[in-house]
Amino acid sequence: MLRPGRLAFCCLALATGLVAQEVQRHGLVFEQWVRDEFFGGYRPKSYTQKWDIPADANKDHGNVPVNPKAIKHGAPVDLGDAVRQYEVDTSFILVLGFWEQDGDEKRFTNIIAPLITPEQWRELWGPVTYADLLKLDRLIKDKGRTIEETRRLALKMKSSPPFSEAVIQVNPKIDAHQRRLQCSLRFADVFKYLAPDADPAPQENPSLWGVPFPGQVTSKPRAFN
Repeated sequence: MLRPGRLAFCCLALATGLVAQEVQRHGLVFEQWVRDEFFGGYRPKSYTQKWDIPADANKDHGNVPVNPKAIKHGAPVDLGDAVRQYEVDTSFILVLGFWEQDGDEKRFTNIIAPLITPEQWRELWGPVTYADLLKLDRLIKDKGRTIEETRRLALKMKSSPPFSEAVIQVNPKIDAHQRRLQCSLRFADVFKYLAPDADPAPQENPSLWGVPFPGQVTSKPRAFN
């Protein structure tokens, strides 16, 4: 028998045709809820498009692009490709749904949706210039060095100015399968710089723009080998 608050999520999961692994379902369900509830059921044309919800699909919340993300409560917010994020030059809304694991379910604990201006975004990068970022990106993608040497050099650069002085953290991903430069924001910095008036503590009934999130999501804990 379904517990109260679960029926809507079962229907939603079936409607979205989710094909991701169960451990990733919470993120897809959250993003789908945001699109259906507030943006007319918008569907991305491509998984590689710049914004999950473009400005022309946002008629009621500022006519700016929107990116929804589901993040473990207290964990850094992964922003994706660092160069692409540095290039952001427009205001946008970052919808963050924070969750905690509860058995085989994920319970959403807090939701914030700060409007971020290009000036705010640039301040988070601090003294890091576009040239600095491209230099690190080229280092990471240069396959003329071994993985170990590339990691050592990338970590040294990441840990030194100007990167060490920025709020946004750069995260080199270097192994046999990938050479990417990602970036993230620490959990505390999200609330300090982007949502200073929001309470970072777990909320009993987290909501977005006055609409409560409808329930828990079946999603097992991630298993590591």
